[in-house]
Amino acid sequence: MGMSRSQSCFGYPLSIFFIVVNEFCERFSYYGMRALLILYFTLFIGWDDNLSTAIYHTFVALCYLTPILGALIADSWLGKFKALSMIGLALIAFGTGGIKPCVSAFGGDQFEEGQEKQRNRFFSIFYLAINAGSLLSTIITPILRVQQCGIHSKQACYPLAFGVPAALMAVSLIVFVIGSRMYKKFQPQGNIMAKVAKCIGFAITNRIRHRSNKFPKREHWLDWAKEKYDERLISQIKMVTRVMFLYIPLPMFWALFDQQGSRWTLQATTMNGQIGVIEIQPDQMQTVNAILIVIMVPIMDAVVYPLIAKCGLNFTSLKKMTVGMFLASMAFVAAAIVQVEIDKTLPVFPNGHEVQVKVLNIGNNSMNISFPGETMAVNQMSQTGDFMTFDVDKLSINISSTGSPVTPVTHNFEQGHRHTILVWAPNHYRVIKDGLDRKPEKGQNGIRFVNAFDKSFDVTMDGTVYVNVTSHSASEYQFFPSGKKSFTINSTEISQQCERNFTSPRLGFGSAYTYVMGRKADGCPELSVFGDIPPNTVNMALQIPQYFLLTCGEVVFSVTGLEFSYSQAPSNMKSVLQAGWLLTVAVGNIIVLIVAGAGQFSKQWAEYILFAALLLVVCVIFGIMAQFYTYVNPAEVEAKFDDDEKKKNPEKENPYYTLDSVSQTRM
Repeated sequence: MGMSRSQSCFGYPLSIFFIVVNEFCERFSYYGMRALLILYFTLFIGWDDNLSTAIYHTFVALCYLTPILGALIADSWLGKFKALSMIGLALIAFGTGGIKPCVSAFGGDQFEEGQEKQRNRFFSIFYLAINAGSLLSTIITPILRVQQCGIHSKQACYPLAFGVPAALMAVSLIVFVIGSRMYKKFQPQGNIMAKVAKCIGFAITNRIRHRSNKFPKREHWLDWAKEKYDERLISQIKMVTRVMFLYIPLPMFWALFDQQGSRWTLQATTMNGQIGVIEIQPDQMQTVNAILIVIMVPIMDAVVYPLIAKCGLNFTSLKKMTVGMFLASMAFVAAAIVQVEIDKTLPVFPNGHEVQVKVLNIGNNSMNISFPGETMAVNQMSQTGDFMTFDVDKLSINISSTGSPVTPVTHNFEQGHRHTILVWAPNHYRVIKDGLDRKPEKGQNGIRFVNAFDKSFDVTMDGTVYVNVTSHSASEYQFFPSGKKSFTINSTEISQQCERNFTSPRLGFGSAYTYVMGRKADGCPELSVFGDIPPNTVNMALQIPQYFLLTCGEVVFSVTGLEFSYSQAPSNMKSVLQAGWLLTVAVGNIIVLIVAGAGQFSKQWAEYILFAALLLVVCVIFGIMAQFYTYVNPAEVEAKFDDDEKKKNPEKENPYYTLDSVSQTRM
């Protein structure tokens, strides 16, 4: 039979611990590598954001599509154990496809009859191991990346950051192989998917051939295959198709869930990451999900589910999944509420036919600036306040000061952009088109320098060099993370006795500033700071409720879905059903691309509400579908066929092996 009884520890098969440690190491490796990938493409290889994003999502999509191939090979040819060791741990994208559908089903195979409770808990422990590996790797690998290493020149240490996950992958393989003798292994039973496809094809064509009224109807459409295929196979296919039918609405859950790494991270870039004494970067907010998973899985298993059971409620797998969908929908409602609050604080940028203008006086005299319908005085080293919006065709600006003629600003302002007018004398000005027409990305802060000296200078700020900032002009914006930054001015015009080192005011998140280097009475440089884009004010802590709701939804949806997929599958198709489950994740990501691409929303909160509404509708549909699903015990069904075969032919050895599965009642 190729099957051995597992050794036991704490009521669990000892082999389970090797599988869980293997999964922890494998997930550490995968998520650690994935956390670095986008930065590796953009910062190290030098690809642009669009190409990097496309390559990244292609890789992730492959990781969720290849499980179908892995499952076919596992169930039909190599068996789950060999697929794990030979395919799953050889290549990353295809390797993930080999591992994902097999390892959870392989773990489920280790349990004996009468260990249903332990097996249900195994799927929770298994999910806990995934998220513990994910959490540690997303914290550790970015720390390794920012280390400096290299033989000839020092640079970000990607070899170390990728090397540690690779080493953990090797540990994963070693741990898995060490436990080899303890595993209960089931022999693959030939090309089962080919049999399934042929059986379904024959049933459909046979039904079409006998569609006239003179042929009596059959109870199930697959019963039309009985002329050619045995009842055992038809019964097994019925189990799989019933579950696969329930999978149809599931991608919508993943469409929302996987936006943590995209939309929610982008939302965090418009928020303030100072939470008490801790400072959180926008891309670190994703770790909240992994932290909450590690906390919530044991609480749900040890507290919530037992309490529900004590209340006499039959909280079946499909009911749990329905609740999970509802919670994820509510998470996006929470995200929309947060987005509305953020929108109130965001600066207004010019659109279409508009331009925005402000005047910055870097001279030694006060100036009068006339705009359409308004004239204002701008003192030395001051500006006109925030950017003012004008129709590009109606914009006229005049500069004057006491005793000097009026100087009109003659410049073709580019519509849809912001412009700063540097003035240092009534008839001396320079119009600069600002490079920022949106909030700085990733919560960083844009800094540009304006030179009020007569000669050019260089600025070195936090390792970044502004080269040759010319007289009475402005540099391009450079971007820096939050915190105080020190910088040095280097110019032949500044005497050696002058202080050249300065410290910037503390930077928050998502702001932009103009640093004007003027001259004091003694000729030494003096820093004046002007705000261009205000820092984010809505705190990232406001995202915690949406992460909490989504994580609770994930715990009752995803963990339950793994267990449900296993328990309802025939013994020879468990990996295929796990792959079908993972396919719903891939389809969910495709839904995001379609909805986000097709619906060009002017307000982000509207897109969140759309996704929440779509999932709510799908949740209701799934709940109705679940009402008509009858839970089965594949082991009992297969055992009945075994008994029938023994009665027909007592001496014939039965080639099928049965597994116990959770016997549950109708929802």
